[in-house]
Amino acid sequence: MGLMPYENEPYLDWSDGTNVEKMRAALAEVGAALGRSYPAIIGGERVETDGEIVSVNPSDPSRVVGRTARATEREADAALETATRAFESWSRAAPEARARILLRAAAIMRRRKFEFLAWEVYEGGKPWAEADAQVAEGIDFLEYYAREMLRLKDGVEIYAVPGEESRYFYQPMGVGVVIAPWNFPTAILAGMSSAAIVAGNTIVMKPSEFTSVIGAKVAEVFEEAGLPEGVLNFLPGYGSEVGDYLVSDPRTRFVSFTGSMKTGLRINELAARRTEDQRWIKRVIAEMGGKDAMVIDDSADLESAAADIVKSAYGNAGQKCSAASRAILHADVYDEVLAKVLEGAQALKLGVPDDPGVSVGPVISDAQFEKVSGYIETGKGEGERLLGEDPGDPKAGYFVTPTVFGEVDPRARIAQEEIFGPVLSVIKARDFEDALRIANDTPYGLTGGVYSKNRDHLERARREFRAGNVYFNRGITGALVGVQPFGGFGLSGTDSKAGGPDYLPQHMLAKTVVERF
Repeated sequence: MGLMPYENEPYLDWSDGTNVEKMRAALAEVGAALGRSYPAIIGGERVETDGEIVSVNPSDPSRVVGRTARATEREADAALETATRAFESWSRAAPEARARILLRAAAIMRRRKFEFLAWEVYEGGKPWAEADAQVAEGIDFLEYYAREMLRLKDGVEIYAVPGEESRYFYQPMGVGVVIAPWNFPTAILAGMSSAAIVAGNTIVMKPSEFTSVIGAKVAEVFEEAGLPEGVLNFLPGYGSEVGDYLVSDPRTRFVSFTGSMKTGLRINELAARRTEDQRWIKRVIAEMGGKDAMVIDDSADLESAAADIVKSAYGNAGQKCSAASRAILHADVYDEVLAKVLEGAQALKLGVPDDPGVSVGPVISDAQFEKVSGYIETGKGEGERLLGEDPGDPKAGYFVTPTVFGEVDPRARIAQEEIFGPVLSVIKARDFEDALRIANDTPYGLTGGVYSKNRDHLERARREFRAGNVYFNRGITGALVGVQPFGGFGLSGTDSKAGGPDYLPQHMLAKTVVERF
């Protein structure tokens, strides 16, 4: 296939009045479409369910974004059965044909970009720039995985002995269950689904109940791109009601999951149990969060370091598994960096993300609001709250002000547990060795960063910082597809490296065939 070389989707320029006008028009158009109902899609058929999931705007919980089906085990069974049947033909489709569907899906999402941005504002609570970045990431996943399939379609080179041909190639696995999170409902859902599909598998796609309308829109894109019926089955539902069933069923060949550590460990445990009639060991591809740290030593550019701490801590209201929730500062620069962080965080504009000036939107749900509020209360006893207010009435929106705790003990709960909100713990370290020790002293290992001009420190961190993605002298969030493959160590998951060269093979079976002549 003659394709242009892969390039990341460019971000929109919000200083361009044309883009602002297009965004306002999209907000008006999507705003007029709020409240509609979206059924499940099984084998191309629209399936109504007895119950429904009501999705609300986190900036205004009284406003219904949409209603989706609420799957039970009955619909889950039908989706798995349909996906099993569809696998027979889809697994035999040419890799080029599968790649073309992803390329068409990318073109559709690109054409519908402002519409998707508007849905992200209403259902995801995203400021414009954050929405743009993750819709661009969704497009990137589609473009990148299409090219990756073309790269891998004939296998990889291995050695042979005289008189024989040795081939090492990949084939599809079977039915996959894709369980996606709410924090990047366009990008991660499109990415996990497209990787499984282009590899020749069929899927049951379960979006988060908090962003199930965006899930329906992603399913629409694949449908419009010409994906055959039954290859992708859209199954909105509550994890507590259908999650265990989907993971445990013997028809499920693999589970692709992004979400909390607790749920990821539960999935891993269930998938490891062989059930009757199950003829394989299920594969789990999991990304499960982090407690990410930025280390600032005494040689660093302190101005840039503080700016990147603020950006990494409060982007998407801290609801990123890669977010900087710990700033570990060398004692000699602690006061200066902290003062600059406080100044930067104070300048952030919290509010309803219906204009480009808002930099921090709401957290996603009432449950998340209560969880973050609880950690802020805990933090008052574990450190000094230097910035932030007690959260207000959630009925007025799930807003949490950017919060900074100073002089936090490295073993405090707010320094060890994933909060997933706009809360930063600032920790003082004696020296670089102490800072690196503190950074590694957590069960997670997703992202991390070091600000330093000391080459020895950077080289040591390159080897010893226990995280899957480590960044030097820059922010630690916003991994670009194909540029910064993303995934972590420890209890951050299986280090699956989404958006990287090792990702697609995890959705396929490697096969060796040798013929003697």
